[in-house]
Amino acid sequence: MRAVSIVAFLPAVFVVAPLIANAQTKALPAVTVPASAIEDRLRPRKPGELPNLRVVDAGGHNVGVGVLYRAEGDKQTAALHYKVSEVYHVIKGSATFVTGGTLVNAKIRDASSMEVSKEDGPGASGTAIQGGVNHQLKAGDVIVIPAGTPHWFSKIDGSIAYLAIRVDPGQVVALQ
Repeated sequence: MRAVSIVAFLPAVFVVAPLIANAQTKALPAVTVPASAIEDRLRPRKPGELPNLRVVDAGGHNVGVGVLYRAEGDKQTAALHYKVSEVYHVIKGSATFVTGGTLVNAKIRDASSMEVSKEDGPGASGTAIQGGVNHQLKAGDVIVIPAGTPHWFSKIDGSIAYLAIRVDPGQVVALQ
């Protein structure tokens, strides 16, 4: 009876072993984003500076790592990304963040814009969100914004700086 179990198991080993070996030979290098690069971006963005520090091929999808800083009184645009999901980790500051609902005065982003090609992919922008859910974010909080979810900072308390991880399964954002 034991020999039958081993015989039944062997074909599975010969199928799985090449898959594991193949996956290991196609491994991509790990990428480090040093703390100094993140700390350097805890300030207003310089003209022409991209929010993404890196966008890397993570094996069939891209992952972007960026840092964004927003100040009270600055115009805050509402956004919706069709294909890219985001995870925000608040590093410092606090704000009211609205998700869901409907973009007010929505305009489709130009496909050739820097926002689409090098930041967060195709989508739309608006002046506000109507009918969304308010989230009170503060340092240490994390919020996940799935692709297709409108989002907007409706009120910033002084300033807010956050790490943005962008998951891009369609690889629509250029590698950096």
